[in-house]
Amino acid sequence: MLYSFRFYVSWIVAAVLMYVAFYFWHGVFLNDLNRITFSKALFLCLAALVYLVISFILYRTYESKLLEKYFSHPVFRGVVSGFMVGFVLFALVTVLGISFTKNINFTYILADCAWQIAEQVIGGVIIGLGKLIIFEPIPELIHKNQ
Repeated sequence: MLYSFRFYVSWIVAAVLMYVAFYFWHGVFLNDLNRITFSKALFLCLAALVYLVISFILYRTYESKLLEKYFSHPVFRGVVSGFMVGFVLFALVTVLGISFTKNINFTYILADCAWQIAEQVIGGVIIGLGKLIIFEPIPELIHKNQ
């Protein structure tokens, strides 16, 4: 995997859009951020760092040989990557008991799972679109031909 202009733009834009989706869901729609017992600014800064890490993991998953072998279309591979990473994150957060809510029922779990997957699918689609839209010559081939 090349850490190139295409990588950096896709990684950052995917992280920002997933963070915006997170903020919309937890801060506006569910109003969960009011339940935080410590500094909201600190929480949001840490969440931004976490979304950078999630976006990096999503990009690495997208670039995996396994997904490249079975899913050739860049945007569809982004959807599959997002689905996989979203489900794994949901499972991890659920098992660790990280939640804004004390009374968790089956409906809440399904909605949380769907939203987590949707967030990461947004990121995966952005990464796939970055592969389609951002042109970048392969540096190794340019240097070999000179």
